[in-house]
Amino acid sequence: MTTTPSDASKANENKGASAPDAVATPAGATEERIRDILRQVVDPEVGVNIVDLGLVYRVETTPEAVAIEMTMTSPACPMGEMILDDVHAALGAALPENCAIDVNLVWEPPWNPSMMAERTRLHFGWEADADANNAADAGDPV
Repeated sequence: MTTTPSDASKANENKGASAPDAVATPAGATEERIRDILRQVVDPEVGVNIVDLGLVYRVETTPEAVAIEMTMTSPACPMGEMILDDVHAALGAALPENCAIDVNLVWEPPWNPSMMAERTRLHFGWEADADANNAADAGDPV
């Protein structure tokens, strides 16, 4: 799924041109800055942002574009389309209108709880080591 510059300009029209945290140029859109923007996108089923959930696998920036590879907790995620729409809206509101936004939904590697940030695992009451063991066990045939 790719957002064209015209799609991004629609998002910019909705937010106003003087957003205080807008990235001044596409070149200023570092991976860390993009991840910070994506922290605004919350998975409504669990109430945690998609970065800390470990759903964002890759962020690449060029002077004219931002590319994201991300996943969902499950291919059957009922909120998948809404989350993708929220990703496009958050990036479109923060990036210049001439910056192309490319969001690719991937299923490999499959998401598992060990991909979450440690603070997120602790929030859910999971220990880091136990989570990694459970994720490994989940792939083993019963």
